[in-house]
Amino acid sequence: MSDTLTTPQQADDLVVLDKFTGEQIAAVSQFTVEQALDAIDDAEIATATAAALPRHERAAILEGAAALLHERSESVAELIVSEAGKTIRQARKEVSRAVNTLRLSAAEALRNAGEVIPFDSFPGGENRQGWFSREPLGLIVAITPYNDALNLVAHKIGPAIAGGNAVLLKPAQQTPLTAQLLVDLLVEAGLPDNVITIVRGNRYVAQALVQARNVRMVSFTGGFATGQAIAATAGIKKLAMELGGNAPVLVFADADLDLAVEASVSGAFWAAGQNCIGAQRILVERSVFPAFLKSFVAATEKLVTGNPRLDATDVGPMISAQSAEAASAKIHEAVADGAALLTGGELNGSLLTPAVLTGVPRTCRLWEEEVFAPIVIVEPFDDEQSAIISANDSEYALQAGVFTSDLNRALRVAGAIEAGGVMINDSSDYRLDAMPFGGSKYGSMGREGVRFAYEEMTQPKVVAISR
Repeated sequence: MSDTLTTPQQADDLVVLDKFTGEQIAAVSQFTVEQALDAIDDAEIATATAAALPRHERAAILEGAAALLHERSESVAELIVSEAGKTIRQARKEVSRAVNTLRLSAAEALRNAGEVIPFDSFPGGENRQGWFSREPLGLIVAITPYNDALNLVAHKIGPAIAGGNAVLLKPAQQTPLTAQLLVDLLVEAGLPDNVITIVRGNRYVAQALVQARNVRMVSFTGGFATGQAIAATAGIKKLAMELGGNAPVLVFADADLDLAVEASVSGAFWAAGQNCIGAQRILVERSVFPAFLKSFVAATEKLVTGNPRLDATDVGPMISAQSAEAASAKIHEAVADGAALLTGGELNGSLLTPAVLTGVPRTCRLWEEEVFAPIVIVEPFDDEQSAIISANDSEYALQAGVFTSDLNRALRVAGAIEAGGVMINDSSDYRLDAMPFGGSKYGSMGREGVRFAYEEMTQPKVVAISR
C-alpha cells in the first residue's frame, strides 16, 4: 500500500450538522484506509450474490424500496431539509423524483436484457443465430454529491442493482444520513445486506476505493478537481463522471417574457443555486433586455430566503457557511472588476440572498466557473450568432435553455449550442430522470438517466450458434 494512503488506525467520527441551525444532528463513524481496503475485498465477494439475483427479484426489491420511500416521504423530506438544507417543498420534490428513479430502475431490470443478433445480415452468417445479453460489470464504486443527497444516490445504486452489480457507495461527507436511509430501505425491501457497502471517509479513503484493481467502474458526480484526480489514479476501469456545469439560458425578443422570467428565476435559485444545471448566465436579446431585467430582478426580490422548514421559504441555506462566504467573495470580486450588483448578495451565516449581476467581465470567476450558489448573471446580446458564441464560452456544458416562439430558430440554436441537453422554452435546469444526462465538453464522461446508467454499468456478452 502506498504511503500516500496512510491514515490513522481510528478515524474520527463524522459530525453531521443541521445546515440552517448549525446544530449537530448525528455523528457517524468513518473508515480508515485499512478498513476501506477490507470493505473492497468483502464487496468483491458480494458480486456473486448480486449477479445471482434473478431479474424479477431485482425489480421487486427496487419496486419495494420505491413503495417504502413513497410511504415515508414526509419524514425523508424532513431529513433532507435538516441534512442538506433544501427547503421543504424542494425536498418533497426530490423524494418524489427518487421514487420514480427506483421504479425506472426496476423496469430496466426486466426490460433491458439484450437483443437477438441478425447473423444472416451478412453473407456467411446464414447458418448462425445468436444474441447478446447484458451482464453485470461486478463491483462499482459510486461517489455522490450533497446537492441531491437522495435522488443522485438513487441514480447510481438503482441502475447498478438492476444490472446485477455490487456497490461501494461513498456519499458526500455533508449528507451521509440520507444515503444510509436509502440503502436501509433497499435492504428492508429484500436486498441482501452485503450488496451495497457504505464507506464514509476522507479523500484518502476515496482514493483507495478508486484505485482498487478489483473495482470495475467508478461513477462520480462532483467537482472538477476531484474528477481530475479520479481520472489520474483510477487505472484501467470504466469511468462515468458528471463534473458540473455553467448553464446558459438564451432569451430571444420573440419569447414569452413572463414565462422566461418565471422559469429562469426558478432555474437560477432552486436549491440555493446548488444545482449543476441551474441557470448561471442568462443572455437576453438587447431589444427586450431592459424589460426582462426589470421583471427578473422584481421576481427575484419576491423570493423568501430563510428557514427551509417553512412552506413559504423559497431559498434555504447553502451547504455550509464557508460555501456561502466563498460565493459572496466571488460577488465582491466581480463588482470590484466593474460588474453591477442589482439585488441580493446579503450574507448571513449559510444564507446568501439571491444575487443578480450584470456587466460581469468575461475574465471573472462568476463567468468562467460553475458558481454553485444563488447567483446569476444577466447580459444582453445583439444577434443569434453572438448569443451562441457567448453561450458556448465555457469549458463546462451540461445543459442550456432557449426561449423563443420561432421553432426554426429554436432547433437551429439547439443544434449550435455545445451542451448535453438543450431545453426549449424551459430553463436549463429541467431534468426528467429517464432522459440521458451528461455534458458534451471537457471532463464529461458517460451518461446518467436510468436506462443509460444501466447500460454503462453492464456489458454485452455474445453467444453465437453455428448450425
